[in-house]
Amino acid sequence: MNSVDPGSPPLLVVDGANVVGSVPDGWWRDRRGAAERLRDRLAETGGPVDAPYPGPFEIVLVVEGRARGVASVPGVRVEEATGSGDDLIAELAAHANGRPCLVVTADRELRRRVEAAGARCTGPRSLPKPSPDPPDTP
Repeated sequence: MNSVDPGSPPLLVVDGANVVGSVPDGWWRDRRGAAERLRDRLAETGGPVDAPYPGPFEIVLVVEGRARGVASVPGVRVEEATGSGDDLIAELAAHANGRPCLVVTADRELRRRVEAAGARCTGPRSLPKPSPDPPDTP
């Protein structure tokens, strides 16, 4: 087993497809744009407020399918799944090397897999809502 650097932040792995799909806001018309909005919200908010681990987190957003092509930004690393996003998320959780890992998903089977690897889970509703857009100024 690898030792954990005590200064390593907890790992937050976000199931992009599941979180984006949890809000019926038209995401299906522009999956990449929806994933970019989620990425930006994660960068702005830093992850769940009521997490079982204190932040700040190392945030990894996993995207797949038509959401591929989303770039990483400061504070959020984007990982593209070449196959199943669930497989990549389970792999990331299994390789957290003993440090705390929290996965954001509502997928029951994925929850079972990552919890078996020692990660904890929370649902999409645990993420803070995006800040409202400022009003247009003339």
